[in-house]
Amino acid sequence: LKHVTVLERKIQSTDLPLAGETVVFTGTLHSKSRDEAKKQALELGARVANSVSRETTILVLGEKAGSKFDKAHKLGVRIMKESEWFRKIEGQ
Repeated sequence: LKHVTVLERKIQSTDLPLAGETVVFTGTLHSKSRDEAKKQALELGARVANSVSRETTILVLGEKAGSKFDKAHKLGVRIMKESEWFRKIEGQ
């Protein structure tokens, strides 16, 4: 056994449930802090961005969402209310 090296298994990001998603949070979140929400999204394989772009796949709406909502709507980005988002990811 002293000649055996145990290697940590690296999880491929494509194995994670939100792989390929780029998420933007807007407005005030009530379920969790924004940092907690971002961390959770990253752990599930998503990329988290601060602004909406053509690469954004999901916009999560908190209370008092601003101009990010308008831009996401124009770009055809999937828009989810905060409650819907947390139901989705907590089922993962």
